[in-house]
Formats: sequence, C-alpha cells, structure tokens
Amino acid sequence: MEVVVKNLTKQYNGQKAIDGIGFRVNQGEVLGFLGPNGAGKSTTMKIITSYLAPTDGDVEVGGYSVLQDSEKVRRLIGYLPENNPLYLDMTVLDYLKFAAQLQGVRKDLIEIRVRQMVKVCGLMGEKHKLIGELSKGYRQRVGLAQAMIHDPQVLILDEPTSGLDPNQIIEIRKLIKEIGKQKTVILSTHILPEVEATCDRILIISKGKIVADGTPEELRSQRQGREIVKVKIEDGSADDILAALKTIPSVLRAEPIGGKENYFEIQADRFASPKRDIFKLCVKNNWIITEMIPSETRLEDIFHDLTI
Repeated sequence: MEVVVKNLTKQYNGQKAIDGIGFRVNQGEVLGFLGPNGAGKSTTMKIITSYLAPTDGDVEVGGYSVLQDSEKVRRLIGYLPENNPLYLDMTVLDYLKFAAQLQGVRKDLIEIRVRQMVKVCGLMGEKHKLIGELSKGYRQRVGLAQAMIHDPQVLILDEPTSGLDPNQIIEIRKLIKEIGKQKTVILSTHILPEVEATCDRILIISKGKIVADGTPEELRSQRQGREIVKVKIEDGSADDILAALKTIPSVLRAEPIGGKENYFEIQADRFASPKRDIFKLCVKNNWIITEMIPSETRLEDIFHDLTI
C-alpha cells in the first residue's frame, strides 16, 4: 500500500517545522527517515498517522486522505511512537487484547491475532507478566505487537530500537526486515548503521526540507567527490603527523583511528584526492607510509554534509 506525501507544511507559531515536503513510499519498501533533532521527522510521522493536522498539503495512505478520511487512514496504519506509551499495570495478553478491541479487530479473530503477535514478537515467555515488570527490550516488543495487532498495511516506527541492548537490536531489525517484505514501513532512527541494516531506501530531512532521497548505494555514488583514505604513517609522532595532515589543502578532515598507533582516517575536500599530497608530505618529513587504503563514503559523512 502506497503512502504519498504531497507538498506537506506544518507551522507552529509562524515557524515551519516542515516546509513543502513531498515523497512516496511503496508497498514492500522499508524507508529510513533520517534527520537531526528538530528536523521535522516526528512531525511528519504524526501527520501521516492523522495524529496532527497539516497547515498545508496532504498525505494519502492507500488512496485515502488524512484530511478527508482520517478514520480510514488510522485503520490502515500501525504506529509505534518514540515514547511507546503502555499500560504498565496490564499483562501482555490483556493489553494486546485491549489494543485489538480498540483497533476494531473482529471478536472471533482477537485471540488468533494475539497469539500470532506474541509468537512473531518473541513474547511467549513474557505473555502472562505485567508490562511494568518487563525490560525495555520486551516493552518495545509489546509496542511493536500492538502496532501490528490489526494487521495494518502500513507501519510507522519512531525510534523502534531506542534503549535496546545489541542482541535486542539485532532481533528487532530482523523482525522489521521481515515485516517490510509484505507491508510499507517508515522507520525513524538516529542510529545510522541500523538504517543500512534494515532499510531499502533513505530519506534525509533537514530544517523541514528533504535534502536526500535514495538507496544507500545511490547516496554514496552522489557523494563520491569526497574520498576517504585510511593511512598508517611511521617514524614521526602521532601529534606532529596529525597536525601536518590537517594543513594539506586537499584534506577536509583528519583524525586518528582509536586503538591504532599512527593510524589516521582522512576525508578529502570535495572532488580532490589527497593521496599524492600525503605522499609528498611524508617524503618532506622523512616519514614512512606503511598503509594507504581507500574507503567508501560513509553514511555518517553523507548525513553530516547534508544536515550541518
């Protein structure tokens, strides 16, 4: 089911939180929605879910407008907000039954859907516990289960792995990836490796405007002008070498790589390769280059360039 955002604007006291943005998300696609704090991510997601009304523009979910058909839109969407509000004094099973009733699941299907979500979200061992007794990871699973209890065609997930440990993060990523094969998923996160591990496409928003849209590979190819090189330089002090590297005109950024002596990561200035200049610098100072490894453009660098 498609989600189509059309010229969307939201103002608060004259300030534009989002400014005329537009994009489309197709069925079977997991979209990573990125941006710094205050960029407009959560505002956009709340409008898509009909939680907020836009100042201008519209969103269509499966052909239904959030302005004209908000009740129908809500039926099509499962939403996990960032703060994951739950009733802590309810058991997992009771809460999921309650969520199913709220979402209008047929009475004869409620038990079936609850069992399915308990299994899919890995809650079998916790289903009789009070939600207040669960760890953060299991509470996130309960939040995902309630978002999917009515079998929605679209999932909106705001920071779904926030506060989880590494094992829990891997499990939730796998779950989202599997869900995304059949449904439309919009995933907001600050964890950039999570986007590459989970999402088919990335959309970056900054100051209320879309500044990038494409697969990780497409975004890298668009930003290949800034080469990244890892280099090991010996016969000089690390501080002296780093200071000298930063003076090279073709070097935008140079920093030591933690835990490795005299090992540095260097990012080139736009459309310039620093390798020849690094070699000349080492010859001039009688330093020896023992490694020089070109590296692909990182998603972190792309994000930084587009949102500063």
